[in-house]
Amino acid sequence: MPPLTLTHQHIKLVASLQQRKFRQQHGLFVAEGPRLVDELLRSRLRVEELLHLSAWRHPLMGHAQRCMAIGERDMQRMSGLSTPTEVLAVVGLPPNATVARPSGLVLALDTVQDPGNLGTIIRLASWFGVEHIICSPTTADAYAPKVVQSSMGAIARVGISYQPLAEVLPTLGVPIYGTFMQGESIYTVPVRLPAVVVMGNEGNGIGPDVERMVQGRLHIPSLSGQNSSVESLNVAMATAIVCSELLGRPLRG
Repeated sequence: MPPLTLTHQHIKLVASLQQRKFRQQHGLFVAEGPRLVDELLRSRLRVEELLHLSAWRHPLMGHAQRCMAIGERDMQRMSGLSTPTEVLAVVGLPPNATVARPSGLVLALDTVQDPGNLGTIIRLASWFGVEHIICSPTTADAYAPKVVQSSMGAIARVGISYQPLAEVLPTLGVPIYGTFMQGESIYTVPVRLPAVVVMGNEGNGIGPDVERMVQGRLHIPSLSGQNSSVESLNVAMATAIVCSELLGRPLRG
């Protein structure tokens, strides 16, 4: 592997990748922890650097472009975790994924702003075999440390792009559905794949410009009767139900 010299300037650069503007400036993001790094080393993404404590080893360390053992103090200076882990990867930002001819379910996220929700949705997409997520420019950054951590490695398996939804969704040539507080029950409405399902903002739902594109309004009804104090579902929970219901139908016959 090419040698890696850990200078003060380099430590500062890696630490700066906690912020979106520096991730975009350098075309890099960070991932921390053995499990997450393992997923990335096995993925299509380019691992530029592995910075690890001397005791850490991995059979695929050679897949990284550069690798270096460092001390705990230097790891702490670069880490975004409250308790730094034993390995940190610096990974190249992938380009926007291309969704030319959808063959299954595509998720579109309209201003989903909570990083934990976004990371969970990416993880759900990987679990259910959803290949593409299209994010509005106002959606949280998929490569922010909290999103990367909560995706549990799924960030390497799902194609993600950031595009104005109102412009790109009509060009896909498939039906566009959205989730709303009022609409047809997702348990009974016929949805044919390929299709796009739009998930909206945590507080305001789907914006009016995207809502005009929607051809079918999906609703997840409460099954608890009139006694429930829950007004709505978390967007990640709702995404799990959408994926399970729409993608699980063929298995139920």
